[in-house]
Order: sequence, then C-alpha cells, then structure tokens
Amino acid sequence: MSLKDLPADARPREKLLARGPGALSDAELLALLLRTGTAGRGVLQMAQEVLQTFGGIAGLLHAGADDLKRVKGLGGSAKRAELMAVLELARRALAEQLKERAAFDSAAAVKDYLQLHLAARPHEVFAVLFLDAQHKLIALEELFRGTLTQTSVYPREVALRALHHHAAAVILAHNHPSGGVQPSRADEAITQNLKSALALIDVRVLDHVIVAPGQALSMAEKGLI
Repeated sequence: MSLKDLPADARPREKLLARGPGALSDAELLALLLRTGTAGRGVLQMAQEVLQTFGGIAGLLHAGADDLKRVKGLGGSAKRAELMAVLELARRALAEQLKERAAFDSAAAVKDYLQLHLAARPHEVFAVLFLDAQHKLIALEELFRGTLTQTSVYPREVALRALHHHAAAVILAHNHPSGGVQPSRADEAITQNLKSALALIDVRVLDHVIVAPGQALSMAEKGLI
C-alpha cells in the first residue's frame, strides 16, 4: 500500500501537520524523508525495513553513506544524500548546544555528539574536544587514526592544537569499531600520558569518552581520570 492509498488521517504528512511530529512513529518520520518505496514495497514498509536493518533510529544515525548504499532502495544518491544531511543537521544542532553551555555540565550531549561523529567509523579515530575557560566547545578535531596505542597518539600534537585554540581544557574521545566501550589498559595509559603532558601547559583533561554504535562511556564518570 502506498501513502496515497492510506486514509487521510493516517498519512504521515497529514498526521504530522494535524497532530505534530510527536504523533508519528519512527517509521512514519523516516517514510516522509524517503518519500517513495520500491517496486512491490511501499515507502512505509521500506522505512520499517531500514530501521530493522540498522537497529532503529540510533543505529541509522550512526550509519555511513556506504552502509546506506547497501540497503535496497537506497542505492541512488538522492535518498542517501537526504539521510546524510539529516545526520549532519543533528551533529550541528548538538555542537551548537555545546557551544552555548558548558560541555562538562552536559555529559549526555557530549556523548550524543561524539557518537554521531565517531561511532560508525570502520577504523579507530582519536579526537579531541577543545574547550574554553567556561568549558564551552571551541572545536572538535580528529587527530589520529588507526589502532590506538601509546606510541600512535602523540601528546606533542595534542598540546600544539590546544595552544592553537587557546583551550583551557579538553575532552578526549575515540571509538571502538568492534563494539563495546570498556576502556583498555592502553586507553587508560593514553589518558594519563595526555593528562600529564597537557598539565605542563595548564590545560585540563576533563574526560575521555569511548563510543561505539549505540553506546558511550565516560572515563571520568568511572573514576578513571
């Protein structure tokens, strides 16, 4: 069944305008973005299948362009581009929140922001949130890629970028592509090395956040900073 065959009050667009976006299911909201289905598969069915493929909205937001391309009906560039645009808007909205208030006072927003940026990466990425004296976001930079060890994360580079941004504090972050967010001994060692190095230039390490699809861990909350 296509959207036009549904009763008027059950069509996602009409329901949204009449009752607000909160009245729509995840599949209905996604169907509005997709607009059309494929041969023999209506757009609502397609939306439900996409959500099942990625484990819901959170998983979809962490999907990359190549992941979306493998889904039947998303091989074309238009639909994928629109979904990636929504993802980028979510990132920018979270970044604006962090710029308007102290990042350390909004741990949930920090985790969400970092998940959107890093969780879907197929390789390990080490990033740093540079913060001002009020702990508001100045910039997020990805500084290192590949398997993270004490020898692959250079404190000197992090210190130079902190000085460049005139940062007063930082939040460290990296992803675990294989899933799971428990810190390894290498993660703890990297954190302590950077904490010691940055202390020499009066830059505090507030946290080290580890992200994976659908989850994030704050080392500060675990008493590991």
